[in-house]
Amino acid sequence: MKFKKHNKKIEAFRVMDEEGNIINKKYENIEKDELLKIFNAMVTTNEADKIFNMAQRQNRISFYMTSKGEEASTIGSVAALKDVDLIYPQYREQGALIYRGYSIKEMANQLRGNHYDVGKGRQMPVHYGSDKLNYVTVSSPLGTQIPQASGSGYTFRIKGEDRVAMTFFGDGAASEGDFHSAMNFAATLRAQTLFFCRNNMFAISTPVDEQFAGDGIAARGVAYGINTIRVDGNDLFAVYNAVKEAREYMISEGAPACIEAISYRVGDHSTSDFSQLYRDEEEMKKVEALIKKLADPITRVKKYLEGKKWIESGYIENIKEKLLIEIGDALKEATAEPFPHIDEMFNDVYEEMPQHLKEQKAEMYAHLEKHGEHYNLDSFKK
Repeated sequence: MKFKKHNKKIEAFRVMDEEGNIINKKYENIEKDELLKIFNAMVTTNEADKIFNMAQRQNRISFYMTSKGEEASTIGSVAALKDVDLIYPQYREQGALIYRGYSIKEMANQLRGNHYDVGKGRQMPVHYGSDKLNYVTVSSPLGTQIPQASGSGYTFRIKGEDRVAMTFFGDGAASEGDFHSAMNFAATLRAQTLFFCRNNMFAISTPVDEQFAGDGIAARGVAYGINTIRVDGNDLFAVYNAVKEAREYMISEGAPACIEAISYRVGDHSTSDFSQLYRDEEEMKKVEALIKKLADPITRVKKYLEGKKWIESGYIENIKEKLLIEIGDALKEATAEPFPHIDEMFNDVYEEMPQHLKEQKAEMYAHLEKHGEHYNLDSFKK
């Protein structure tokens, strides 16, 4: 009789070292124009995060979440997909939207929840969604997007479509029951679903060594019988190639794949968090060592581009200078726009409004007729 605890630790696939040098020439395969598009999206996301995060501190928006340090994972992964592929985000993947063409103005409108917001102000800030960009709206309950992606991937497989569903989630969300049922459904039903875990070492304030004793999330993919790889999440080329190969596998085999991207959440979990309360001096020493090992994803790509002579000195600074104006203007304009018409709270659930909602709507107007002076009704669209 022999019990078995675990196999050999799964190594992380790498293509680029910390200094931007290619260490695996076979996968140096991103063309110049495509790489510049990815890099611009990474820089744009990073700068937008800084400015919108500051805007929340100024009380101009109510909430924000940054993706600092994870730009290679969120953008490099989507760059390897086709535009028709359906994305089920968690909440830290704004870079994927920016890469696909979501504008700064659209971001600002959503963050303010004004009448130009396609979600009609019904969602929290950073809960983006775009039908035209095949990006399913962010859902606040943790992990609910994962089984939904399994369902979509199953549909694509039985219809014989050249299309996959990709779902993002963090290491913390992988502790939710939805994760396990989603993985098992996808494996047994052979869904064309890519499970992409952003393992950034923290589930809000809970570090990974307090979340699980096993070999991270990749080991779980293997346990469910899913083709799995672990990658350096700050290595753009590694992420891009892993997703590219995973997509080819999913379409040819009609089966799911799983990728665990190892990174680090540099900032707070959100603007409702203050990470210094749980990242003490000892933890920060580990952080500094890990960040040094992983290296900032933008800096790594920048060094590679400079080595190729594809960008010149000051390239990032020029982008940031233009973005500062663009984002500032977009936020100013979005703030000046009114919120959606108050009737919008009753619309879109049913094709035809049922009687009980008609009654509630009438009650609301009767209430406003009596007590309207207590509400800032001028802030809503007429």
